[in-house]
Amino acid sequence: MTPPAPPAAPLRADCIGDSAGGLTFDVAARGNAGAALLILRRRGSDADDAAPDTVSLPLAPAARGRLRAALPSSVSLPEGRWDAYARLSDGEPRRLVPGVTDLRSLAERTPSGLLGHVAVRIPYATRQGNLTVRSWLRAPHAEAVDLRLASGGLTVRGRVYGTQLVPGADAELRARPGDGGGGGVRRLDVAGERTEFAFTVPYEGLVPGDWDLWLRPAGGSGPVVRLARLLDDVADKNPVLTFPRARVRTPHGHVEAGPYYTRDNDLSLAVTSLDA
Repeated sequence: MTPPAPPAAPLRADCIGDSAGGLTFDVAARGNAGAALLILRRRGSDADDAAPDTVSLPLAPAARGRLRAALPSSVSLPEGRWDAYARLSDGEPRRLVPGVTDLRSLAERTPSGLLGHVAVRIPYATRQGNLTVRSWLRAPHAEAVDLRLASGGLTVRGRVYGTQLVPGADAELRARPGDGGGGGVRRLDVAGERTEFAFTVPYEGLVPGDWDLWLRPAGGSGPVVRLARLLDDVADKNPVLTFPRARVRTPHGHVEAGPYYTRDNDLSLAVTSLDA
């Protein structure tokens, strides 16, 4: 009886980010001949989703035993998580695993905002050790630059891309549906000029629950923009960036409040009751 063939060794891909927001993938594929593709497949897409769920990029010889594919910032990659595969010589697509990753240029990147949107792509290793690219596409975008605890509240400083602030710009604190906030919305005054903004969220008076932070650069008549932190090289901010929580007495009792980043790196506020 012929023993089963051993499983193929995983294909490794080195990733390099550039200052424009593009990515280069170098795949180790010794002995490969013929046409090859790097394939990105978006998770969770369905028939009602108009955005494409597959992006194919040609893999071209770059050095001995190396194939290279480029994902320039000009190629649209709708927001989501994209699993990376390589298809060599008309074979079946094989899942890629991350090799050396160099994303230093992403941490130093400051988009111009002239295109009206911000595109961010960050490759990372999944829990299973595979290579996936997290993509964001925000138009416009409100970047949370600095968070500071001040006098029982949170001061947020940030910058907008793809738009500018006008007199009357404000921020919104929205209670998440189904949470203790009851779906309420609180308006907050914003100090800012052109693309820079700052506002303070007072913790006093907030009921327990999760509250999401939004910005209205044009005030009440304009679009609302979700605050997030995207412009660095960290794909998942939640376990990496942690912030102090403040204990505050409110009309609803004693609470503990503090900011956090969601799974999508959006900025939110958690308010927890301390009363038994």
